[in-house]
Amino acid sequence: MTAIAFFGTLEVGLIYGLVALGVYLTFRVLDFPDLTVDGSFPMGAAVAATMIVAGYNPWLATAVAILAGGITGLVTAFLTVKCGILNLLSSILTMIAAFSINIRIMGRPNIALLGEETILTPFESLGIAPAYLRPLVVGVLVIISGLLVIRLLASDFGLGLRATGVNARMVKAQGGSTAMYTYFGLALSNAFVGFAGALFAQTNSFADVTSGVGTIVVGLAAVILGQTLIPGRRVWVAVIAVILGSILYRLAVAFALSSGMFGLQASDLNLVTAVLVAIALIAPKMRQQYQKSKRAKQAEVSG
Repeated sequence: MTAIAFFGTLEVGLIYGLVALGVYLTFRVLDFPDLTVDGSFPMGAAVAATMIVAGYNPWLATAVAILAGGITGLVTAFLTVKCGILNLLSSILTMIAAFSINIRIMGRPNIALLGEETILTPFESLGIAPAYLRPLVVGVLVIISGLLVIRLLASDFGLGLRATGVNARMVKAQGGSTAMYTYFGLALSNAFVGFAGALFAQTNSFADVTSGVGTIVVGLAAVILGQTLIPGRRVWVAVIAVILGSILYRLAVAFALSSGMFGLQASDLNLVTAVLVAIALIAPKMRQQYQKSKRAKQAEVSG
């Protein structure tokens, strides 16, 4: 793998690190299986690209993209909390609706941003090569986002958010509003995903309505892989783990495809993803079984 390819992979891994943060908030913190991310990712890209092409400031476009992603999450929360629809089904409904809405926003299936001003434009005067500049800027934004999540989950409000995912009945018994925590959690999760979509569009110079396909799988892969390799109960450990998991996942996929290992090609991306997720899911169970058998042998020896 060349240096340019490595930094390009690092850039994509960092962008999907924001997706991993969103997936972590819903799947791990709230215990809410949310597939909305497949719709909120291209929505962030669509909103940012449309506004940039229309002449708006790219930072404002990115902020509106984050807001659009958050609203998408609120729709899923509304369908679940107020309408009583199963959480998985409500997220699927929102994801499907977002596909048509994204086409409406862009007016066509895709938009090119070649030659347009983006959030990276002001940093180009630093004289750093674009291949190195993009992951640097994205990395700073991801670190700031990770610190915000750590600060939030360490607060009293964050404790209530985490408690909602562990034991919603206990939160209600203590006078807390699980509905409010669900609304906030899904909005924040999809806001991060919308942010990732906006960054993806600006770093790759295009927005496409199909760019969100498989986003949830990538997010899950990052969360599972990261927490398998870096286990820990502390919030800051989990946040670092999911971001690093996203980077490692992308590097593993890029290496497998670029090296031609096992005859893999670019069209085998979904296959590689499925295998990596399966390995990450199986590894903890195998480790537990190994530890149990080891303890049993030690007990036999000591007995």
